[in-house]
Amino acid sequence: MEPTEIHEFSQQMKEAGESSFTSISLAISILAVLVATVTVLGHRTHTRAVLLQTRAADQWNEYQSRKLRTENLQVTTDLLTLQPVNNSAAAQQKIADYRTKISKWTTQLTDDQDKAHTLETQVEHAESQASRYDLGEALLQIAVVLSSVTLLTRRRGYFYFGLSLGLAGLLIAASAVLLPH
Repeated sequence: MEPTEIHEFSQQMKEAGESSFTSISLAISILAVLVATVTVLGHRTHTRAVLLQTRAADQWNEYQSRKLRTENLQVTTDLLTLQPVNNSAAAQQKIADYRTKISKWTTQLTDDQDKAHTLETQVEHAESQASRYDLGEALLQIAVVLSSVTLLTRRRGYFYFGLSLGLAGLLIAASAVLLPH
């Protein structure tokens, strides 16, 4: 080979290497976008879990409030049946009214309890999803760092390892959507 051919060959090899590292840089950029997307999904899911937990706590508070009112009214009814009264018909009517309310509230207690349990189930589901998003985010962040090391060291092993971690992170994050309710 002549010196010009060697120089030309060397230039072609250099350009091929730069092109390869441009592709790696593009892959790193895509990984960074995936990190941002999974991070947002994770944050929204954590927020959803907190909001659902608050709603569940509110529902349990409603249940406790209704239960206390029911028990207090039951005590009042018991006292009315035990005390002597001047107007027995009026007392019996009041006792009947109270028992109607107690019956209605007892039914509502069951509904309140069911709603609270449903909300708690939704909280658990959201927390499970958030955990998967968090793990996926961590793996994608590690993938970005490892892939970036390739640009410094020129060793492709870091890129391939980072890419495989990124794929694992993406799959784990995507599996959050597939969790059964």
